[in-house]
Amino acid sequence: MRSSLLAWLLFALVLLAAPLVFPQSAALSLLSQMGTMVLLCLSCNMLLGEGGMLSFGHAVYSGLGAFGAIDLMNRMDAGALAFPVTLVPLAGGLTGALCAVVLGYLTTRRAGTTFAMITLGLVELVSASVLMLPEVFGGEGGISGNRVIGQPVLGISYGPQIQVYYLIAGWLLVCTIAIYALRHTPLGRILNAVRDNPERAAFLGYDPQRVRYLALILSAFFAGVSGGLSAINFEIVSAEYVGALRSGTILLFTFIGGTAYFYGPILGGVVGVLFSSWLSTFTQAWQFYLGAFFILIVMTAPGGLASLIDRSWRLLRGGSLDARQAWRLGLWLAAALCTLAGVILATEMTYQASLGSLADTGEGAAPLLLWGCAIDVHAARPWIIAMALIGVGSAGLLAWHRKGRT
Repeated sequence: MRSSLLAWLLFALVLLAAPLVFPQSAALSLLSQMGTMVLLCLSCNMLLGEGGMLSFGHAVYSGLGAFGAIDLMNRMDAGALAFPVTLVPLAGGLTGALCAVVLGYLTTRRAGTTFAMITLGLVELVSASVLMLPEVFGGEGGISGNRVIGQPVLGISYGPQIQVYYLIAGWLLVCTIAIYALRHTPLGRILNAVRDNPERAAFLGYDPQRVRYLALILSAFFAGVSGGLSAINFEIVSAEYVGALRSGTILLFTFIGGTAYFYGPILGGVVGVLFSSWLSTFTQAWQFYLGAFFILIVMTAPGGLASLIDRSWRLLRGGSLDARQAWRLGLWLAAALCTLAGVILATEMTYQASLGSLADTGEGAAPLLLWGCAIDVHAARPWIIAMALIGVGSAGLLAWHRKGRT
């Protein structure tokens, strides 16, 4: 109990101190995106990790919640309604939950692969409907709004990004505590039972379909809250919010973090936003790195980043890491960094060379600026160095793996 309280206090302290450590406007925007994505991954994991329900349509509820929130903001701006901006994410959550009440009754009648395929069809259906009803959803351009409505309350107008961040951080803290508490309720325990053995749960008198239905409604509520926060943060909502690409992104980030651990989706949301928002400012090949990172996680750590942290913590806490193991771990890290450097160099040179071939100006691609050096992608030496780094690093990793097995 005491350790859990300390963990929550640390989590709240991190949320409070993050903008003090990174006060730049770009960093605040990145932190705000992390907050909304973390909440979205946590809500997704209520279905995937707790209930074993693989949903390809989770973006439907967050996107419709965002549309509900932006519509409410526009009505408030027009003077038709009086509602505090601080509670606008609650309207997004209620919109998402209401949509789950309507759509979830059909989708939760089946489990497993059937449920996943139904949600995939659902996200395509809703995405097409949003584009077919431009008078309601704004078409391809979406709906824009204004978060600065009325007079400031206690000096808070939600104009500055720092105020928006703390709004997102506050909702994230409250919703995270609520999701954690739901795991320990009878509904959360029965949801785990339905995930592990639905026949046995039905034998005990619980309807698996009803349990999945309730879990989907609660998950959609938190997803809608995340959508409402995104609407406040970006002040625009488009059809992309309910698309299959966004649903796949949510699943990808949740898997990367780890579905078996409560803090796994938190890690996944943070790492995913770093890839998609921060890394994309340095290279346009960020999607390649994200895909390669996901494959690496699935192959080496199926439990996600959280499983790696958990195993490392138990190893250090148990004091079983001797000098020999530490030396082997250092060698593995050196081999991994060597391989990574080679892959990055080869990828960036390939991408830079493709830009030159697409331009077709006869001058070739411009020199590649990487790690403070100008690299000629048409010279042989950089390619030899890249292949050598990959070869040496891969050989080291393979030798480490074989020695570990013996």
